[in-house]
Amino acid sequence: MPKYMIERTMPGAGELTPQQLQAASQTSCAVLRELGPKIQWLETFVTANKVYCVFIAPNEEIIREHARLGGFAADSIALITRVVDPSMADSCSAILIA
Repeated sequence: MPKYMIERTMPGAGELTPQQLQAASQTSCAVLRELGPKIQWLETFVTANKVYCVFIAPNEEIIREHARLGGFAADSIALITRVVDPSMADSCSAILIA
């Protein structure tokens, strides 16, 4: 199933209390239950004025529907084509600087 990164502008996001973040999470989960098992929220990264959410979904349209029903912004939705992490460096040869 495709994986997407959703960018949401949310002024002051980095200053939200744990209770406010919990309320937003509860809203998101309620909408996900309504939409059914074809869409799944994996995680969200919070910055000062934006949040970046990772979802698994069959298409962009259902992500937009989640945003609409939950009252969330969805400024951009990008298909994740690859995930890179430090473990990939194990196959690279080391460069020594003398």
